[in-house]
Amino acid sequence: MSAKTIVKSFYESDLANDESVISKFFHKDCELHWNSSHGFMKLDYKGVEDFFKGTRASYTSLRFQFSLLLEDGAYVTSRHVLYANTIENPEDEIALAYFTAIWEVKDNKLFRCYEMSQQADEKTMQSNSFSEIKI
Repeated sequence: MSAKTIVKSFYESDLANDESVISKFFHKDCELHWNSSHGFMKLDYKGVEDFFKGTRASYTSLRFQFSLLLEDGAYVTSRHVLYANTIENPEDEIALAYFTAIWEVKDNKLFRCYEMSQQADEKTMQSNSFSEIKI
């Protein structure tokens, strides 16, 4: 399976509800380096598990809209918007954040990621900067 197929399959999985997503997609020696508007985090496998446990407690669904998904060997770069439905308001989908991520795939698993995100805002959404592409 190609690195792009693995990354795409991860983003298309049911991250908000499926507890098996982490074991299915993440390498046991994974590292997630994440710079966000809240600061820097570095997560290992256990940290990723804990993060998505919290995600499942807060959201009923997550959806990723890509404006870029490129593959170069074991590396995949994505640029996307994360949309979610919250537990409190499951009928309304909201844009949460904009992401750019560089994934490294090893042994058909997500091994290393360097990711940047910022909170979604109406001005950027109206700019059409993150318009959807077919991947």
